[in-house]
Amino acid sequence: MLIQTSNSSEREFLFPKVRTQCDLLSTQSAMILPAHLDGSERLFQAIVSQHIPGVELGVIVICTGNSRRSMLAATMGNIAAAYHDIPELRFYSGGTNPSAFNPRTIRTLEEVGVVIEPLNKNATVGDAGEVNPVYMVSWGNLPRMGVNLFEIKEFSKIYSDPHNPDKAFIALLVCDEADASCPSVTGASQRIAMPFQDPKSFDGSELESAKYSERRDEIGRIMLSIVLKAKRHLAANKC
Repeated sequence: MLIQTSNSSEREFLFPKVRTQCDLLSTQSAMILPAHLDGSERLFQAIVSQHIPGVELGVIVICTGNSRRSMLAATMGNIAAAYHDIPELRFYSGGTNPSAFNPRTIRTLEEVGVVIEPLNKNATVGDAGEVNPVYMVSWGNLPRMGVNLFEIKEFSKIYSDPHNPDKAFIALLVCDEADASCPSVTGASQRIAMPFQDPKSFDGSELESAKYSERRDEIGRIMLSIVLKAKRHLAANKC
């Protein structure tokens, strides 16, 4: 897929609250945990080694239920790609046992300015039997040829769903369960494990909101740091 580019900074088209959150998280790279440094370096190397100007490079973020961590990481990855002007980089989400886009995940993304609108239709129900609504997730408004490039249709799905790339994508596994159950990911050019703590364990507790925000920001710092490093590398090595 060819990506239309322009001379304008994509950052200008992010929603103001989203951009402000990126400004903040970009000052906090020292807070990235040592446990995530190896995965961060591997994702950086994968991006710069596969990047082709004007051609989409897909990253499918995978966790078990595709309801929390994979949704957070795909959204924050797309925000980071926009903030640091790598239009070719596009993040998708998927799972090994899909459930539904969790309302707590939706709320924590909305807190930082992401707009998530129900499309009033449901996707295939997973094994858990939950209703699986389809949403439009937007982090800005960058119109090109009648399409907003800063939005994506989201719902819980298996990582190999036709909505996602099927070849030459980077697979990023963000939970230990998915890492263990997917020793190989069909169609992936590279497979990278970078597990995060599941905020689900705090559901219903006094810490619920804080822990979802903590996970969102933890992932956001990492994505912004990786994409900035990739941006600098690509600029320095531009022919």
